[in-house]
Amino acid sequence: MAIIYALCCLAFAAFNDFVFKLFANNSEASTEHKSCGTFVAIVGLIEVLGLSWLINDVSDWNATIIWGFTSGFLSVISNMLLIESMRYQSAGISSTIFRLNMVLVVIGGYLLFNEPLTCLLIIGIACAALSIIAFIPPSNNNVQIAHKTAMGFTLALVACILRAIMSLSYKGAFTHGADVNGVTVITGVSWIIGGLAFALIRDRHLSFPNKNEWTIGIVSGALVCGIVFFMARMNAYGNASIVNPIAQMSFLGTFILSALFLHEQVTLKKLFAILLGCAAIICLTV
Repeated sequence: MAIIYALCCLAFAAFNDFVFKLFANNSEASTEHKSCGTFVAIVGLIEVLGLSWLINDVSDWNATIIWGFTSGFLSVISNMLLIESMRYQSAGISSTIFRLNMVLVVIGGYLLFNEPLTCLLIIGIACAALSIIAFIPPSNNNVQIAHKTAMGFTLALVACILRAIMSLSYKGAFTHGADVNGVTVITGVSWIIGGLAFALIRDRHLSFPNKNEWTIGIVSGALVCGIVFFMARMNAYGNASIVNPIAQMSFLGTFILSALFLHEQVTLKKLFAILLGCAAIICLTV
């Protein structure tokens, strides 16, 4: 059952990363140049409304609240960094780097939860590392372009690291008695708080979301409900080092969607990096 949950998480994540890119593009084209803070808060609101009905009988509220906000804030920060990185580079690159966080999840699962580390897993980690290296932006004489590409890569890489810590915190939460449904709802609350805080820091004020932000935010919120719902369950019923790599295959869907609908450039170097990422996930999954 954990594998089915992971596959469902994969599908929702692929479409949601694509929606993130749509927001980043629209925000960049807007004269307001607003941060993703209020957009993320809308996503969190939809998540809370969509998942709160699942909370029934929580046996350990202390563990649920502590671990829920821990994983929740890691989730919102990593996703905001992902969205910001998409302002500077293609959704395919950002999504691939972000989803390769499973390398750290596998290592963390081995160190923290005594999950197996086989030769195939080591090969998978090596492929993932090579994939990230392939995405490192080349040097450019144009200072502005060089700064832009470096910023996009750096933000995606930091988001990747935080996302891995979040996945491991989910596993830690459930081994310490936290309620699955309670953690998912608290994650949504964290998105609301984190989004509004980021808007205050970045934009220096809170403004009411426009129609476009509401529309994309509601769509993304519905997708995130699915991601969080299935992610919590796949980590609760399966090994973190197996189910998370399967879910991370979502970058392939995002890459295809971005190439088809946003006409993002597809180069041999990108394809090589994507193939390495696929090889990494296959090795980690097997």
